[in-house]
Amino acid sequence: MDMRLLRYFVAVADEGNFNRAAERLHIAQPPLSRAIQQLEAHVGAPLLDRSSRPLRLTAVGRLLHAQALQMLARMEDVETMVKAAATSRRRRLVIGFVASTIYARLPELIREFRKVAENVELVMVEATTLDQIAALKDGRIDVGFGRIRFEDPAVRRIILRDERLIAAFPTDHPLANGEEPISLRELADEPQILYPRAPRPSYADQVISLFRDHSIEPRVVHEARELQIAIGLVAAQEGMAIVPESVRRARSHDVAFRELVEPATSPIIMSHRPGDRSPELALMAAVIARKYAQWGYEVPTALIEDL
Repeated sequence: MDMRLLRYFVAVADEGNFNRAAERLHIAQPPLSRAIQQLEAHVGAPLLDRSSRPLRLTAVGRLLHAQALQMLARMEDVETMVKAAATSRRRRLVIGFVASTIYARLPELIREFRKVAENVELVMVEATTLDQIAALKDGRIDVGFGRIRFEDPAVRRIILRDERLIAAFPTDHPLANGEEPISLRELADEPQILYPRAPRPSYADQVISLFRDHSIEPRVVHEARELQIAIGLVAAQEGMAIVPESVRRARSHDVAFRELVEPATSPIIMSHRPGDRSPELALMAAVIARKYAQWGYEVPTALIEDL
């Protein structure tokens, strides 16, 4: 999604008026209106109630506004870190990550790494698993954290652990309040929200395969761009979703979760270039091994042997 369009949308939403938003953005009003129309066409739904004064957000507009604020703030953080790294003489470790690993204790690992590596400049770059592969080959990142299994001789992958998958429902859904695990067959007719929409293959294909392995064709009603939007759509009663268990810790006030009867997991995979023996990468591996042991996770043998 075009960050420029998101910035324009946030300005209009904040000001409630196209003219004031255009002045704030230092652009003319007509191109701002066209930009918002372009964003609405991309989303596939109106974002603003243009009949009201001041302008009000539609339900979809409110959802996008909340997510846009997070995305823009994250982008500002990335830009700040990249600029700092460009002017720093310290050693640097560039980490690629998919958004869902933020829920899977990656922030705790990063904080621990910062404590023990004060002389290392740490740069975080959000990227899909497939983009991480290309970035590792090109030297644009040093290590990646993703969820998609792949085979590439130029990239070494280590499965850190397999995270259980659970079902997420709106809090007032009839299936939301049961305490027993729920079967995929009970979810066969439920409207499913998948993510990400692109690129493929992706986590969405893992979920589709999970259903099809049990001879169930999921009824997909939305394909969201990322996990945060998918969970927001669940909260908005647009459907339910199959998500990693770690999401439960971060989103529980308006979404209910139930475990699955069928064993279902999604891997958390650490990737790096074969033969990379940098002290920064070795330190990251040591941090993961130590924290995993503290959390009661099995420490992958390859994590220590390779690095």
